[in-house]
Amino acid sequence: MREEEQGSAGDRRNHNRTSFNARVKIMHKDLGEVLCNTRDISDGGVFVLISAEQKFPKLGSLVRVQVQGLPVEAPILDMVVVRKGVDGYGLHFLNNYE
Repeated sequence: MREEEQGSAGDRRNHNRTSFNARVKIMHKDLGEVLCNTRDISDGGVFVLISAEQKFPKLGSLVRVQVQGLPVEAPILDMVVVRKGVDGYGLHFLNNYE
């Protein structure tokens, strides 16, 4: 766990995170498609790494996410952009969004 993510009074995470390095396609109605890598995953969502020059949907935006490079086509999941970090964004699975 990164230092800025642990134990702060504002930490609202309810799920343990597991390191997870995968290539994902983020799809947004206004910005099109963005390819990026994940850093970690939990039962609640995933953190995606974004370079400084990449555009990304605003907080609260609905996005569709699909893991790339699997032997079969992965499902497309609906997610919400819930957090901006120094190196990327936290996405929450829509069916778990409260």
